[in-house]
Amino acid sequence: MDIALLSMAMNQGQIRQEASMAVMKKAMGNAEQQGEALQKLLSSADVAAIQHAAQPHLGGSIDVTL
Repeated sequence: MDIALLSMAMNQGQIRQEASMAVMKKAMGNAEQQGEALQKLLSSADVAAIQHAAQPHLGGSIDVTL
């Protein structure tokens, strides 16, 4: 087996692995930022407004007949 060819193949595999790790770290960083933004949004949101938006037909009228 050719030593130079084997060395080149191993080096290319290592470079591909390093590139994959860099992309994965970037994706994980983006996901973490989006998660933090979502938590901030949910904690600052008005719960009553969210419930009304989800079910707008509730609470619109009151039945006062006896």
